Amino acid sequence: MSNYRSEDLSHYCASVFTAAGVAHERAHILAESMVHASLRGVESHGVSRTTIYLKRITEGMINPNSELVIEQKSSSSALIDARNTIGQYASLEASELAAELASFHGVGCVGVRRSNHFGAASFYTIPLARRGFIAIAMSNAPTSMALWGAAKPYTGTNPLSYSVPAGKYEPVTLDMATSTVARGKIRRAWKQGETIPEGWAIDSDGNATVDPEKALEGFVLPFGGVKGSAIALFIEILAGVLTGAAFGPSLGSMYNDFTKEQGLGHFFLAIDPGKFFPSDVFSRRMETMLEEIRALPASPGNERVFLPGEKEGLAEKERSLNGIPLEHDVEAELQDLGRRYEILFPKAIEN
Repeated sequence: MSNYRSEDLSHYCASVFTAAGVAHERAHILAESMVHASLRGVESHGVSRTTIYLKRITEGMINPNSELVIEQKSSSSALIDARNTIGQYASLEASELAAELASFHGVGCVGVRRSNHFGAASFYTIPLARRGFIAIAMSNAPTSMALWGAAKPYTGTNPLSYSVPAGKYEPVTLDMATSTVARGKIRRAWKQGETIPEGWAIDSDGNATVDPEKALEGFVLPFGGVKGSAIALFIEILAGVLTGAAFGPSLGSMYNDFTKEQGLGHFFLAIDPGKFFPSDVFSRRMETMLEEIRALPASPGNERVFLPGEKEGLAEKERSLNGIPLEHDVEAELQDLGRRYEILFPKAIEN
C-alpha cells in the first residue's frame, strides 16, 4: 500500500474528469469530495469511486454540465432541479443556498431532485459549521435496505450528516448511513476477497450471510432495528417525497442500472445560531459542553470519550501530513484511467 498527497490525488482525479468532458469547476468539486472522504478514512466514498462516476458520465447516465434550475424559492426554502448533473455539484450549490437563506432568516432548507450520488454527506456540513452554521445534509439512495419487518428492501442506506460549530474546537460532526454498515464497505470487502461480519446484511432469500457477494445480491439491514428503519424512512420522505425526486424502488442503481438516470433527492438544512442569541454565547456554551464530555471517565476498554466525527478528524490531520493510503486495486484502477486519458499518475510519498 502506497501513500499519496491529497492535493495530488485531487488534481489527478479532476484532470481525469476534465479530460472526459466535465467542466473544470465541477470536475474539481467531484474530486475534492472524494478526497475529503479518503482523508477522513471513509474509503467507501473516497477516490475508489472515480471509476464508477466516470463510467456513468461517459455512458451518458450523468449529464455533468447541465445547468441547475431553481424551481421554487421563498424567504427560507428552495427547490432545485439538478437536471441529472453531478450530485456533488448540485449539493454544494444547494448547501450554499441553504446557508444564504439562513443568514437572513435564521433557517434555510433546500431540496434537490433529479440528482446523482452526492458522496460523503459531511462534505457539505463541515464547511458550513466552520462558518458558524448548524448544518444537516441527507439523501435517499437506491433500494438496498429492508425496513423493519419487511422481507424485501424498500429504502437505500440513506445517509445523514450533521455538523455543529463548537467555538475554538472542531465542529461536532456525524456522517452515517442508516444501515448497519455502508454498502460501499461491503463492496470493498468483495473486491478484496474478504468476508463481512454477521449482522451487516442478508442474501436475496433473506438469510444471514458473511459472503459480500451474496450480500450485494441481497440487502443490508438498518442500524438499531426499528429505530434505524424509522430514520431511514424519514430521510426518504424529506429527500425523496418532499423534493419531487424518485423514491423507493423507482430510484436507479449507480452500479447496476445503465439504462436511466438515478433520480436521487437530497435535503439540506442550515441554522444560524446567532438568530437565537449572540453567536459568541452559543460558542461558549458548546465549548463548555464539549469540555464536560471530554472530562467524563472512559468506560473499561476505551481510551477516552470521543465526540462524533473526532476520530475522522484525527485521521484527516494525519493523512494531510502523511498522505492517503491507497489499496493496490484502487491504485491500479486510477493508473488505468490515467493511461486512457494520457494523464500522468502522481508519485507516491517516499517513506
